[in-house]
Amino acid sequence: MWMRQTFFRWLIPAAFVLPLWLVIGWIAFGASPWALLWVLLSAPIVFVWQLIVALMVRARGTVRAEGAVSWTDAGVIGGWHVLVIALGVFDARWWWPVLAVAIVAGIAAMWTSLSQLWREAGPRISILRTSGGVGYVPPPREQSPRPDVQDEVIVIREKTPPPA
Repeated sequence: MWMRQTFFRWLIPAAFVLPLWLVIGWIAFGASPWALLWVLLSAPIVFVWQLIVALMVRARGTVRAEGAVSWTDAGVIGGWHVLVIALGVFDARWWWPVLAVAIVAGIAAMWTSLSQLWREAGPRISILRTSGGVGYVPPPREQSPRPDVQDEVIVIREKTPPPA
């Protein structure tokens, strides 16, 4: 649980730290000037993408209640973070394949976050697909709080005075 809680706290700072790491890695590992072009292109994308993913994760009720991400979030988003960190090393022998895998992992992080958010906060109606098209199935009526009480009809008859 502590690991998922720590990862929950890491999500927002990661939006700032990971793009900064790409710039620092470019400087520290002496990458080529052409690599700077990729840094200037990818750092803002990583920032915005990470911020969107973090906000989608934090929007879920279960994550807010527990103060911890799910294991799926920790695995998928954590794997994406590791790949972004590896990109900052700028080793020309494996940089392009890691970039491709990092892009796929970033899309997977967005997709899993969106699907979990949709599952938790999605619509509560059902859609029936028929041969003639799509039909709407309304949600079931809520039961009255007390099942022993049924709807009653009370009829009050007015007494009219006898004719004089």
